[in-house]
Amino acid sequence: MSVALLEAGVAGFLLGGSLIIAIGAQNAFVLKLGIIRKHVFPVTMICALSDAVLIIAGIAGFGILVKSAPGLIVIVTYLGAAFLFVYGAMAFARSAKVQTLQTANVSATSLSKAVITILSLTFLNPHVYLDTVVLLGSLSTAYVGGAKLAFGAGATMASFVWFFVLGYGARLLGPIFEKPFSWRVLEFSIGVVMWAIAAKLLYSHFQASGFLSPAGS
Repeated sequence: MSVALLEAGVAGFLLGGSLIIAIGAQNAFVLKLGIIRKHVFPVTMICALSDAVLIIAGIAGFGILVKSAPGLIVIVTYLGAAFLFVYGAMAFARSAKVQTLQTANVSATSLSKAVITILSLTFLNPHVYLDTVVLLGSLSTAYVGGAKLAFGAGATMASFVWFFVLGYGARLLGPIFEKPFSWRVLEFSIGVVMWAIAAKLLYSHFQASGFLSPAGS
């Protein structure tokens, strides 16, 4: 492998990692499933493959399509915010119940519901398209040929590494969640994250639309 390909791959890996390693709805859901050790492989694989598809789309030039269809982003924003508000409310409701690792395991969501939830959290988030399709797609134009492919491969690898480390590493937190209070804190925190992201989505949308004045203006 040439130095140019290696540098492009490392750049893609670091940039891709910086975009996904953050407290978000998708990561919070993977973390919870990892703690109770339910549906970890299919959910983490869906997350990684979804990122891979979006990254490939961005490198292939679909970022231009996303930019030219602002109405699509608006629809995704409203649907995503609504889903996050509902899921957050459900998390707050669960935080009021007494749960331990064992009871949470027994009442864990089914595989079909887990798949639907993670797909919704992934594709109803407009920032996913802006970060992976538009941003990574735009930055990939700095590379040509094999280097461009290496950049995309690096970004894709970052997603696989992150989600599998998060999903399977979360089980190390199992002993902490033997206590009901820990589960209440986790569920409440998930609710806060979901509502905060939903509010941020709507605020950013209304600000960009001119309904709200930028802070400090």
